Amino acid sequence: MANEPKTTRTDASVDEFLGTVPDPRRRADAEEVCELMREVTGVEPAMWGPSIVGFGSYRYRYASGREGDWPAVALSPRMQALTLYISDGYDEYADLLARLGPHTIGKSCLYIKRLSDVDTDVLRTLVRDSFEHLNGRTVTT
Repeated sequence: MANEPKTTRTDASVDEFLGTVPDPRRRADAEEVCELMREVTGVEPAMWGPSIVGFGSYRYRYASGREGDWPAVALSPRMQALTLYISDGYDEYADLLARLGPHTIGKSCLYIKRLSDVDTDVLRTLVRDSFEHLNGRTVTT
């Protein structure tokens, strides 16, 4: 069906997935952020599709009628950067992002080259706030 989401929750092993990240630094950063997200959310991680580690979930619904579930917060150790999915937008987080350290953002993605370059206390707050804002909710756009 055309409206079915491409990325859904799976039963794949998070630890096995993280163990396959080829770059040792990126793997270590991903494992550390995974543990940070586990601590902050109080939720065990789950795989979403083949390469996203998610915590909790929310329902999204577009005006077009397309809808699905997505993790409330998530990470993916991509080749160019560690990608964090931590919000449905970043306008309200401008003050935190200004204190985070080197990063770039997309609509719902936060890209970090090296975890050691950012303030993990600020990252912890971003994860917590986003999780509390999204987990268990339905977002209509």
